[in-house]
Amino acid sequence: MPSELTLSLHPGIADIPAEEWDACDETANPFTSHAFLLSLEESGCTGPRTGWLPQHLALRDSSGALVAVAPAYVKGHSYGEYVFDHAWARAFENAGGEYYPKFQVAVPFSPVPGPRLMLRPGTGVPHAALGQALAQATEALKLSSCHVTFCTREEWEALGDSGWLQRTGMQFHWTNEGYASFDDFLAALSSRKRKAIRRERRDAQSAGLTIRTLRGGEITPEIWRRFHKFYRSTTDRKWGSAYLTARFWPLMGERMGDRVVLMIAERDGVPVAGALNLMGADALYGRNWGSLVEAPFLHFELCYYQALDFAIAHGLRRVEAGAQGEHKIQRGYRPVPTYSAHLIAHPGLRRAVADSLRHERAAIEAEMAELGSLSPYRRDGAAEC
Repeated sequence: MPSELTLSLHPGIADIPAEEWDACDETANPFTSHAFLLSLEESGCTGPRTGWLPQHLALRDSSGALVAVAPAYVKGHSYGEYVFDHAWARAFENAGGEYYPKFQVAVPFSPVPGPRLMLRPGTGVPHAALGQALAQATEALKLSSCHVTFCTREEWEALGDSGWLQRTGMQFHWTNEGYASFDDFLAALSSRKRKAIRRERRDAQSAGLTIRTLRGGEITPEIWRRFHKFYRSTTDRKWGSAYLTARFWPLMGERMGDRVVLMIAERDGVPVAGALNLMGADALYGRNWGSLVEAPFLHFELCYYQALDFAIAHGLRRVEAGAQGEHKIQRGYRPVPTYSAHLIAHPGLRRAVADSLRHERAAIEAEMAELGSLSPYRRDGAAEC
């Protein structure tokens, strides 16, 4: 790390002024925003209850000006990350090592790619300086390892050049090719896929539900209370634990304003299902969903098709609909790589993980190529009647 930079760690993001933190991300990613991370902390989603202990990293120059930050946490487990290292932990502990606690540079509970080594534009500070600072902090805190997950490719490459282990994963994103309407998007698909989507939308919208899109102040406290029930219906059914508290939603909604986009389904004026999105400068990010009713294709309508409608209407370049879900391919989403980088202190564990990641990267590349062949888009680029 350059000698003129000073490293500090902060047990709460409130220690760092919001305008200084946000100035370090010119992409305006909503998940690394001060408002989002502060909402997690103040609502108890991160902290001792969930085992995500903030230790946000900051670099300042000789004048005291903030030039770089990283959202960082000390953790005693590997839950809520979506880049899985449980096998690494078990192997190390079976060999007599202590994998936990570890250092995690991430957005908690949110598998959303974006900047993790956040640099203030114009300062000339390289990503490698933040990587070096993270290595120093990991050693000073006597942690086994540091993990930078869902970072940008540029960050991944810079950390790889500095000796960090490189890992890839896969998600499914939709790209707006300048579509003027949802029908314009459908025209780019094969006839069979286009008809299937139209049928799904028709069935979902004929289930006696009213579907609305709400933003910012349109989302009342009562709607947030209902949405927490939707969220819990999903977590209780699938995972058995809920990190996000009822207090988180209105806190985030108040702080983030119109960047919060909520698609809801109502029956007789009462919300019964919903899908939460956050809007960035050029993308809509789908996050949480839940429903108290059974209706055909309602999940697809609220999480995917309404998101595409919104992105097209607002000129957004992408829709990122979260982790997993090969079924998204047939609805216009394409496989894209995700990136993470890992610094492991113990040489034996490092060698074993490095060998495993070489095989994993090759497998991910092959799987992406295979899934890409399942694309629903027309091969000739022409629309059909």
